[in-house]
Parts: sequence; structure tokens; C-alpha cells
Amino acid sequence: MEQRLTRLRAKMTEQGLEAMLILKMENRFYISGFTGSTGYLLVTHDEAIMITDFRYTEQATVQCPHCRVVEASDFAASLLAELRAKQLTKLAFEKDHVNYSLYESLGEKLDSITLVPSSNVVEEIRLFKDESELVIMRQAAKIADDAFSHILSFLRPGISEIDVALELEFFMRKQGAKCSSFDIIVASGARSSLPHGVASEKILEAGDFVKMDFGAYYQGYCSDLTRTVVLGEPTDKQREIYDIVLKSQLHTLANIKVGMTGREADALARDIISAHGYGDNFGHSLGHGLGTAVHEMPSLSVRGDMVLKPGMVVTIEPGIYLPNFGGVRIEDDIVLQETGIEILTSSTKELLTIG
Repeated sequence: MEQRLTRLRAKMTEQGLEAMLILKMENRFYISGFTGSTGYLLVTHDEAIMITDFRYTEQATVQCPHCRVVEASDFAASLLAELRAKQLTKLAFEKDHVNYSLYESLGEKLDSITLVPSSNVVEEIRLFKDESELVIMRQAAKIADDAFSHILSFLRPGISEIDVALELEFFMRKQGAKCSSFDIIVASGARSSLPHGVASEKILEAGDFVKMDFGAYYQGYCSDLTRTVVLGEPTDKQREIYDIVLKSQLHTLANIKVGMTGREADALARDIISAHGYGDNFGHSLGHGLGTAVHEMPSLSVRGDMVLKPGMVVTIEPGIYLPNFGGVRIEDDIVLQETGIEILTSSTKELLTIG
């Protein structure tokens, strides 16, 4: 955490920020280690202060060894007192994570303090994962892989999508995950054409595609895995679109590299899917950054201008979605390295037929 504070202060110096208020949960955790739901993290050039209430004081004292913990019933009043004690007149805040109501409230209560909007200051530090983070992310990926292996023996016609999602969640928690990284997607049959078809009461039937997108939230970090299987023998059309998605995903994994932009990485998969006539059926981005949040920078998309660099962790998840028929997505998590990539997820990508 001390190194992260040092990097944050360097960013603050670059941008001329004398103090910064961090409220977004993932950013607060990343800089301080605090996992509680309520707290103001104030970072200046000489101190980090965690302002929280009675419920979390003891927890913050344990989790935030590089912060001074302040117990408060009125967070804004305590924040103002800290700023005045340090004779600070300007406070940067995360404009992308502060709603207008809170902005108004802070403006009224912070008296003579000038609020300075900032964007992606901590997120730009979070882009690059060090080895301690990767150790955790490898385990989060393993939990997801193990959950996929487990669910294969559970899948069968007659159970609901919700049954599948609950079984995945229960298994991952038993393996040490705090929870799933996001609302688990289980979409079967024609519903599998919904890219974000969160599990419903639909009953799995013979012949269905079953698309499952899930991940483990483990020690503050996320994994994100998608696999698509068939209940029974696949039709020629099912096999066709599965093979195209797999071809595009494998091609991307073989060719993505440091120095590309997110747009160039996206094109690796999109060009193959488009060449087979399904470009209009791949409507989302190729992938996204992954870390303390399940969606973070960089974006691998047609609008992705950021250059990919070593230490970034991203998902590779092309898909084809045919309304009233079904859809396929195949997703892995990778770490970009100077010499290539490390693939964190290892579940088979063979088209599995269940039953």
C-alpha cells in the first residue's frame, strides 16, 4: 500500500493536486486496503487519513496501517477540520464517482475549500498489476475454472438457469470467494442470444446452447470466465457459430501484444467474425480491463485508443448472437507481458456436449 500511495502522490504532483478525496470503493480499497462500505479517504502529500464511523473504526485500524484513522459521525465536518488543520484550500474529488447531490453537499459544508474535479487518477495506477496482485488474480481465475468443471456434472435438462447460477455461486464461495464478481449470466436456448442474459427461471432443454459468464471475487480481485456448451448433440448451425467464435478467440490470443491499441486488438477477433458474415452479430467490445473491478481500463473496442502495456490484465471475449436462435461467447483472462501473454483461465474450449 505504501508504494501505491507513493505512486498516487506522484500523480497528484503531476496534476498540481494538493489533496485528494477518494470515495469509489475499488479505489479506496486499492490505496488503503479498507474493505468497509463507508469511508472518506483523504490523501495529502504527507499523510493518508481514513475517515469512517464507529462500525468500521477497528476494522480500518487493522486494514489501513499506512493511514491515520479518524472516527466521525459527520464525515464532511471531519474532512473540513483535517483540511483546515493542514491549511489546505483545494480538494480534488473523483468526478466520475460523485453524484450531483453529494457534490452540492460537499460544496456547502466544506466552506472555503475549492473542489477540483479529477478523473481516473487512481484508475491509471490500477491499470498495472504487480506480482502480489497477480498471485490473487490467478487464484480467482482458478476458482472460476474449478466452478466450470464442477457445473458440467450439474447441467441437465429440467433444471432452471437460476439453479445453475446458484450452484456456481455456492461452489465459488466454498472455494474461498467472497461472492461472484457480478450477477452471474446463464442464458440457454434462444435466450443465449442475449449478451447479458442474467439467469432466469427458464428451464434448460435438450438441444439448448447454455452460455455461462461468471467469475470469483477473491481477496478484492475479480475473475471473469465465459464458456458455452450444448445439451445434447449440436446442430450444424450451432457448431458453425461456435467454431467461428473459437477461431476468432484463439487468433486473438495468439496475436495480441504489447504496443497495440485496444482498437487493434479488437480487430483481431472482429475481422474474422465479419469475414464469416456475422459482423453485425458481434455488437460488444472484445474485452475490458480486469482487477479490483470487473470492468476497468483499458477497453478493447472499436473506440479503444489506449496502448496496451505490460502488467495490464484484460478479458478476451468475442461472441456471435443470433436472435431467436442462440449465441456463443468464449472468454479468458490474460496478463499482457513484454514477451507475450499469460492466460489466467484454463477451462477447456472444446465444444462440450452435455448428456
